[in-house]
Amino acid sequence: MEIPPLSERPVSQEEEEAFLRSIQPRRGLFGRRFIGPRRWRPGWGWRPHVRPRGEGGPGEGGAAFSGTSGVAAWLRADLVDWGIRIAVVFLIVAGCYAVYINGVAEGWWRAWGENPTAQPTRSAMSGGAPTPGPSVSGEAAMSGGYQVGPDGVLVRPAEHAASTYPLPELPQAATENTERGAEAAAEHYLALLVYAWNTGDTTPLANMSDPNSEFANTYITNIGDLYNGGWSYGTSSRVTDVLRVEPVPANGTDVPENSILVKFHITSIDGIKCHGLRTKEQTDEYGSTLSIILTWKNGAWTEIQGRVIRDE
Repeated sequence: MEIPPLSERPVSQEEEEAFLRSIQPRRGLFGRRFIGPRRWRPGWGWRPHVRPRGEGGPGEGGAAFSGTSGVAAWLRADLVDWGIRIAVVFLIVAGCYAVYINGVAEGWWRAWGENPTAQPTRSAMSGGAPTPGPSVSGEAAMSGGYQVGPDGVLVRPAEHAASTYPLPELPQAATENTERGAEAAAEHYLALLVYAWNTGDTTPLANMSDPNSEFANTYITNIGDLYNGGWSYGTSSRVTDVLRVEPVPANGTDVPENSILVKFHITSIDGIKCHGLRTKEQTDEYGSTLSIILTWKNGAWTEIQGRVIRDE
């Protein structure tokens, strides 16, 4: 029996469909994968996939497509494609989680299941213990890790309340009309200045200052402005060296009799200060030279002039 040439062999419908499937490009992550342009050759042409007779569809000889076959074709992917799909899903989930964590840290929203309560607040310019604020039900406003109080000011942390800073006691040596007494009085004056910053209570500082002292009035005004809608804690200063203790001659104007100059080198930390919804943290130590002129009157030392020069 004579076998016809290959080009003249009849081709069954099943063989034709198997050939068309074998030359289709592989499907990628979301559809057909691009495998590069094909050069046109004589006899090449696009032929749609044809449904076998009796299966129904758009019409006899029409291109076959259905939702079921599309999903099944999308699921037919190799391990590399599935690995890419899983990696994309993982990156999306990780990105959402990172946004959630950052929002909790920045105070944009509270953590899942968190139900914060109001912390105690304190009145400005008072050196007493903090007074409890009104209770808050539900979600409480936060800003920068601090809770926002009902007055619109960040709530001062309870562990750093003004009541944690005791009023400095006047040392016995500071009651003497001597150079050593003036030195002890100057150290006490510095302690009252630190106390005023940490509590907002400037009355003890004002009582030891002359009403006309520009140095004292500047600090009293600045502290009052800060505590009028804010607070401060963590301020500290310590004497590291006594540079000079000597009498100052009276000049008939701003330096009376019985005046002594005391000059210290001090090391200070400004601490944390808040005004409204803004906070400023300065916890690095720095050095300064503090000069104070005190005069003895009415049986006590009183500050009349002062100056602070920061080390360069």
